[in-house]
Amino acid sequence: MEVQAVLLALIQGFTEFLPISSSAHLILPSVLLGWRDQGMAFDVAVHLGSLLAVIYYFRKEVRALAAAWLKSIRGGGHNAESRLAWCIILATIPACVVGLLFGDWIGDHLRSGWVIALATIVFGLLLWWADHMARLQKNEYQAGWRGALMLGCAQALALIPGTSRSGITLTAGLMLGLTRQAAARFSFLMSIPIIFLAGSHQASDLIGSQAMMSWSAVGVGVLASFASALACIHVFLALLNRIGVLPFVLYRLGLGAVLLWVMAAQG
Repeated sequence: MEVQAVLLALIQGFTEFLPISSSAHLILPSVLLGWRDQGMAFDVAVHLGSLLAVIYYFRKEVRALAAAWLKSIRGGGHNAESRLAWCIILATIPACVVGLLFGDWIGDHLRSGWVIALATIVFGLLLWWADHMARLQKNEYQAGWRGALMLGCAQALALIPGTSRSGITLTAGLMLGLTRQAAARFSFLMSIPIIFLAGSHQASDLIGSQAMMSWSAVGVGVLASFASALACIHVFLALLNRIGVLPFVLYRLGLGAVLLWVMAAQG
């Protein structure tokens, strides 16, 4: 079980912040290898590891945004950091609303291999189109509240399995005219509240269920997802301008095709 936990946590950490759909990758081991679900405690652990990784990587930005936001609500006025902080809060609202209203329905009706495969392909093509048409002029501080709302609505779409939260928010950022780096940074920063809220919701369900937990699997999940997510963020930001999004788009198309083939073979 520990080997499976390590591999699944590494997959979660590597794919959480890449525009390639973590759900598409997590379904493959269960379909191809017959690995069983590691349980809700493990899900909470890998989300915690990913959350700690993005907070650690952007610790300077997070401190500046938090300080500016607190100053703004105390009547200290606004600056670029406080406005960005408010934009991130605004961008979090759509996914929270959609998740609360339709989360159970999405989990019951859309979490299938066919949906994940098709979403992986369709939203991969949309990412390619957005990058091809992008003006690449603005930084994350210039997104504005309308842009933040659009990014938030895009993040809500990521509740559809296979969409990729980082992929669809990167797509929306490029459509708004953000540079690739700015769109990626905004996507990473706006992941902090949404991962925290999703993890908190799962944790409350876990406490209420009184389910048995494997603390070794939980510890492995936190550490492995933290390490892989941290490495992923660093490498992705370092390479994004150099390689663009086309390699990720091609990878998504190949992955989606494999998933369609697997689902068709299973009847």
